[in-house]
Amino acid sequence: MRKLIVIAIMSLDGYVAGPGEDVMVLPMDHAFDEYNLERMRTAGTTLLGRRSYEGFKGFWPMVDGNDAFGPVQQEFSRLDDAVAKVVVSDTLTMDQTAPWTDTTTIVRRAEAHAVVAGLKRGDETEGDIVMWGSHTLWADLLAAGLVDELHLMVGPVVLGDGIAAFEGGKAPALKLVGTRTWEGSDNVLLRYSVERS
Repeated sequence: MRKLIVIAIMSLDGYVAGPGEDVMVLPMDHAFDEYNLERMRTAGTTLLGRRSYEGFKGFWPMVDGNDAFGPVQQEFSRLDDAVAKVVVSDTLTMDQTAPWTDTTTIVRRAEAHAVVAGLKRGDETEGDIVMWGSHTLWADLLAAGLVDELHLMVGPVVLGDGIAAFEGGKAPALKLVGTRTWEGSDNVLLRYSVERS
């Protein structure tokens, strides 16, 4: 069985985006970049909602070979370019996927649970199924019992409003399986497994 791992950065008061869905208010520092690269190295598939996919597609292809970015971002860009991508969307079409047309599969929302369950039944040697961003999608998959782990990077910022990580303060039973800090960063990584009832 493959794991579905959600990776999210959030504020100290539990928001994954600030007012106006602004994610740039979160402290995406070197620790965030380094951890994302570690997870991308283990990924066999990335799973994204349409908006996150379009955001990634609009940014990451230009990073590799661009001296404005460091080696961590450039390696992430190369790996992201090559990895299989599954996008859950009722509006995205294949002619909107360039330059990732060869690595992208579009899944309609009504089919998402079945497709994700099928991906998870694959052999673990195929790599993890990793999600970044895509809060609406991961909240739905978490409620459906399809998420195996939450990797939450908590930053020392209080937003007071925005998109809450857990709608209505509801979350499944979680078990802490690891914590991590980085020198030069005030972010803390909390890794949880999702407990099945």
